Amino acid sequence: MTMNIAMLGTGRIADTQLAPAIAKADGVRLWSVLSRDAERGRKFAERHGAAAADAVHTELESLLADDELDAVLIASPDKLHAAQCIAAARAGKHVLSEKPMATDVAEGQAMVDACNEAGVVLAVAYHMRWHAGHRKLAAAVHAGDLGTIRHMRVQWTFLAPNAENWRASAQVGRWWGLAGVGTHCLDQVRWLMVPSCGEIVVQKNLISREVWKGPHDETALISLGFESGATAEICTSVLFDAPRRMEVFGSSGYAICDDTLGPHGAGAIRLGTKPMEFQVSNPYVGEINDFAAAVATGRAPEVDGREGLRNVATLVAAVSE
Repeated sequence: MTMNIAMLGTGRIADTQLAPAIAKADGVRLWSVLSRDAERGRKFAERHGAAAADAVHTELESLLADDELDAVLIASPDKLHAAQCIAAARAGKHVLSEKPMATDVAEGQAMVDACNEAGVVLAVAYHMRWHAGHRKLAAAVHAGDLGTIRHMRVQWTFLAPNAENWRASAQVGRWWGLAGVGTHCLDQVRWLMVPSCGEIVVQKNLISREVWKGPHDETALISLGFESGATAEICTSVLFDAPRRMEVFGSSGYAICDDTLGPHGAGAIRLGTKPMEFQVSNPYVGEINDFAAAVATGRAPEVDGREGLRNVATLVAAVSE
């Protein structure tokens, strides 16, 4: 049975990554689209072959009233996620929310509660978990191939030309670099470390806003301590280009990931000095397939609402000091 999914938002990632991934996923089709601009929504729906007879909506209520719609993919600005998720859950639609799932803990918990009460799936779209090399590395880490995990370091930066990006303002977001890429870094750290290291028990943050002097993080350094005593550090920035790198250090080995962070599913991974072979594949297709399988089988998705909420709590703590 094909799952009909609506795209809430028609921004760059929805257009270049998410909608094409839906077209390639198993048993899923783009059904309808929500956009503030009807003409933009119409062009998006036509470009990606939205299947509904009435495929374009400018109001969430009318989109959710469609009995043939099964699920929504929330790809709108961060502060819109909670209200859209709760409305979708109350309409009986499953929810895949782009990251970060919310901008404060209370609204994230409200999303989890609404989906639980409605009996619908809530998943959070951390596509980096579906990078084939990262999955192979995670399996090795969890199997103890690097020994006891002691430390992890993730760096993901990009150079913003100005402060005009919507994430730089307080209107519809709460973080800039941390929401754009830092939340992915944190998810990778939690994915690889929590199973053997326990939960985060210490967090130290350094946030810089001195170049554009806006409300949100320009460069962010987050240091984390886990129950086992293991540590991790995350560096994100919108002020400079740097190599995208993820490093994992254990008592008997280490792994280095170069240029694996991003939309492409490629890059290089070494276990010590030995290259790790993996098949390059589209990680966005993997996350869509996982969501569809969770809906079809009733199992939990790879990243459920509770895990997404833990990520939000750490992001909130990073800028609340």
